[in-house]
Amino acid sequence: MDHPAKMTTRWRCGVVGLLCALALPVAAQPTPQQRYEEWASPAFPVGEYADRRTRLSIELVADGGGIFLTPAASGVSEGFTFRQLDTFWYLSGLEVPDAVLAIDAERRTVTMYAPERDARFENASRVNDFPGRPLQADPSLGARAGLSDIRPIGRLAADIGEWVAAGRTLRVDPGGPGAITRRAQSPVQNVTPLEHFAAWLSEAHPGARVEPAYAAVARTRMIKSALEIDAMRRAARLSVDGIAHAAGFVTDGVDERGLEAEFEAFCKRGGAARLPFASIIKSGPNSLWPWRILATHNDRRNRMMRNGELVIFDVGCELNGYVSDTGRTFPVSGTFTDEQRAILAMEIRVSDALIAALRPGVTLLEAQKAGVAAIPEAARHYMQAGSFFGHHLGLSSGDPSLQDVPLAPGMVITVEPWYYNHHRDIAVFTEDVILITPDGRENLTGHVARSPEGLEALMRRGRAAGERKR
Repeated sequence: MDHPAKMTTRWRCGVVGLLCALALPVAAQPTPQQRYEEWASPAFPVGEYADRRTRLSIELVADGGGIFLTPAASGVSEGFTFRQLDTFWYLSGLEVPDAVLAIDAERRTVTMYAPERDARFENASRVNDFPGRPLQADPSLGARAGLSDIRPIGRLAADIGEWVAAGRTLRVDPGGPGAITRRAQSPVQNVTPLEHFAAWLSEAHPGARVEPAYAAVARTRMIKSALEIDAMRRAARLSVDGIAHAAGFVTDGVDERGLEAEFEAFCKRGGAARLPFASIIKSGPNSLWPWRILATHNDRRNRMMRNGELVIFDVGCELNGYVSDTGRTFPVSGTFTDEQRAILAMEIRVSDALIAALRPGVTLLEAQKAGVAAIPEAARHYMQAGSFFGHHLGLSSGDPSLQDVPLAPGMVITVEPWYYNHHRDIAVFTEDVILITPDGRENLTGHVARSPEGLEALMRRGRAAGERKR
């Protein structure tokens, strides 16, 4: 055995040697460049995206054909996680910034124009932290989405010029029905990326024939595949289960943001990446106003609720890119008054009438009439049904849709008749996510209570569970 003094000496020499080695100048070693496949992967198999592009091409040809162009989101970030624009994501599955996807409808060819490198991974003064990432030249990029033709974004203008010279029509989705806006309409505008791209295309290529393709995009995206339906089923369940969780925290003295925190934390724990819209949880006087009214001032969407009032949840989450949008109404005290109970029961009957009318072959306009017919005469002034009753869901809480197109299996829509009575200071709201099936419909959020009695029982269970935890 070594003598303790010798062991101490060896230990000291080893430490000094290590420190000296660390102090020696070492030639900088470049950090390996990052590849797209190390950071992201499409949610679905390659065939899913190829099928979507084929279906859109068929719709485009039926509408007159042409070359469909859709942009990716900007790579500029202010701290938020990158969120791809819906249609680009829908057709490619790729989270690539500053790119454009082009689909030649007649020839069934697909080209993506992408930056040669990802600017977000570049910083000359911090090469260790920003190692660089190739995009356009990365062979794994196209393989992820089944794309074989990926060109530098700088070539886009020249290719557009060739299409224009050949008399090809350029098709774009401006984000909604109607004509393409070619210039600013007022000094203050909130222009969407799709509106900006459509205007840029028209102005940068004044000789081009640029036509809207919103209807073709809507007809394609309205029908969800089996994989999309599975994703939306999980998102719907997560959000309405989040409401059930937060209901256990509804009590006298709690504030609206406290309930938002409970709902949103539940969704994040369940895997949600983000919210599709800011949670709308409104109580008492706040419950009497639509979200656009409440959102006009900084601190309006937060108040302390009191017994005797109602609190409305109009919330959703995004899970694997797909969103939900659901709603329920609860009594702060845990028990509805007789008047509150009667009004909520009436609103749910209207909701049930709307849901019962949803089936293949029926248009949304026809279903709305069924909902309106179910409203008692005395409540008609206060009920918002008609075109306000619901909307399509998918990658967005306002997925592209055409109200005059008959419903078909695979469509996913919300049903949400509103009741706002400013004379009685009562507002109630119920929102469910409905999947159109071959033989009717399925309520994807119906497993959580909707009736006054069921909602009261839900609150009792939630409060009891909270007491046990405390």
